[in-house]
Amino acid sequence: MILRYDVIVVGGGHAGCEAATAAANMGAKTCLVTMDMNKIAQMSCNPAIGGIAKGQIVREIDALGGHTAMVTDATAIQFRMLNRSKGPAVWSPRAQCDRGKYIWEWRRVIDHTPNLDVWQDQVNELLTEGNKVAGVRTIWGVDIMARCVIITAGTFLHGLMHIGRTMVAGGRIAEPAVDGLTESITRHGIRSARMKTGTPVRIDKRSVHFEDMEIQEGEHDFHQFSFKAPHRVLKQLSCWTCYTNKEVHATLNSGLADSPLYNGQIKSIGPRYCPSIETKLVTFPDKEQHPLFLEPEGEDTNEMYLNGFSSSLPMEVQIEALKHIKAFRDIKVYRPGYAIEYDFFDPTQLSHSLESKIIDGLFMAGQVNGTTGYEEAGGQGLMAGINAALKCAGSEPFILHRDEAYIGVLIDDLVTKGVDEPYRMFTSRAEYRILLRQDDADRRLTEKAYKLGLAKRDRYDWWLQKKEAIDRVMHTCGNISVKPKEINDWLQSIGTSPLREGCKIIDLLSRPQIEMKDVMTIAPTLKETIESLDNRKEEITEAAEILIKYKGYIERERMVADKMHRLENIRIKDRFNYPEMQQLSTEARQKLQAINPDTLAQASRIPGVSPSDINVMLVLLGR
Repeated sequence: MILRYDVIVVGGGHAGCEAATAAANMGAKTCLVTMDMNKIAQMSCNPAIGGIAKGQIVREIDALGGHTAMVTDATAIQFRMLNRSKGPAVWSPRAQCDRGKYIWEWRRVIDHTPNLDVWQDQVNELLTEGNKVAGVRTIWGVDIMARCVIITAGTFLHGLMHIGRTMVAGGRIAEPAVDGLTESITRHGIRSARMKTGTPVRIDKRSVHFEDMEIQEGEHDFHQFSFKAPHRVLKQLSCWTCYTNKEVHATLNSGLADSPLYNGQIKSIGPRYCPSIETKLVTFPDKEQHPLFLEPEGEDTNEMYLNGFSSSLPMEVQIEALKHIKAFRDIKVYRPGYAIEYDFFDPTQLSHSLESKIIDGLFMAGQVNGTTGYEEAGGQGLMAGINAALKCAGSEPFILHRDEAYIGVLIDDLVTKGVDEPYRMFTSRAEYRILLRQDDADRRLTEKAYKLGLAKRDRYDWWLQKKEAIDRVMHTCGNISVKPKEINDWLQSIGTSPLREGCKIIDLLSRPQIEMKDVMTIAPTLKETIESLDNRKEEITEAAEILIKYKGYIERERMVADKMHRLENIRIKDRFNYPEMQQLSTEARQKLQAINPDTLAQASRIPGVSPSDINVMLVLLGR
């Protein structure tokens, strides 16, 4: 049997769902191949979306016309804005979701996406003609032919699960591993290696003594993920916190001899920023306690997720250790934690479009590129889907720069620096994070998405209306003056210096102690302007206030970014014979030859390429 499409997406996880819907919405005839239609966008680990820098990626996906944010808002059971004690450059939304409802909301999106078919099967071979993609072959002998193939196989390629000394092949618990596909890709010269991740025990909430835990409520204000979706509709639930103790640690340490991480079973590298509980004990032997977070898996289930207790120790050790925590003294579990090893491919062999440099028409996204997290996967999937559709249409690829999106930082890091551990996004990875705030993703990206055809007219019109409203609020703030006698008593009462002469509201708002809600009480015209806003007045007011307060920082960072763009505009791909450039260091020659960067700016970000190497290349280009 032969099926024919423009784009094939292999894998129905977070990267696959975004890739498939993006390609289809841009007009490409698309087929999503997944092993189980009822587990599309399965949250294999914690059913939570967002977090530090990850939340920014989700808002960027939303601004670009993707779906993760809207699906999250529709299924969120707790929402929080993290890092509120710091500046807005690092504010990050996070939501706990209903695991089951999240799957079915994504399924609803896919079922209602034009140009998108779903085929339930397992791909075990990549088909090529010379150095070009031709399609895929499945275990049932179906050949699906296409001009572009996007691999989003997650942890399924030769997936191997570990609980103590027991090893079981699988992509995740109770699901089979994929054999053969890695080999059909690597035989073309694409490099693969192994990585490891893990997940914690799942607990029956009926066995938990919540009176011995600290409650962690969610937030109930206007914030959400999508710029356009309805506000949260599900019942909002609490999370809970507690700590490990010396007895817990003693029990866990007694099982280290049977830990796959320390007995030689697992040889691959795990995520440094989300370590297993046994890794925490070995790395921080003097620490007497570690925080744990008990989080609900859904509105109507007793299953709870124990964040902070990822483990692959023997199941009896995991359970016995938890019983030493007062709240878990009568604990019952649904399943223990486990680790999983899987194949990934060297992302430096990809271009910034996420297309392979070796096989024409082959794209990769998600954990197969060495990343970790649903959000990083979704952002890559969206970009791969966009670029596969553009390739089918004969158009130039769509690339996001480091000053345009966290997604741009993510992809540039992957293809320029590669990975030696599962990559996780942090705000510290972005040198322009004041420009990449969670509140302005629509300002940065909606117009780009509209020009691509991914964001539809209603989405674009909503952004134009919001932009006009933000400008109106800022204009009002710039035209209203206050006099010292009207405000000095209040200024002194909040600990800020009094005015010597009248000033504009916009100048008053630049003070860190003063917020928009404060000046509304002394400026009736401003209050009237804000109250007249039809939609999302809180979101619009917050966006305007941030632009006012951080105007100087934003302008300064924009100047720095614009200077770097000069190097971004100097294209060097295939212009140098690096092995013969004796003016460069040996390490620089080797790295430049391996990666073959597109621009001088990308070359400057390659580890091992020094500023003096860049100066040499500039001189040679001048010649």
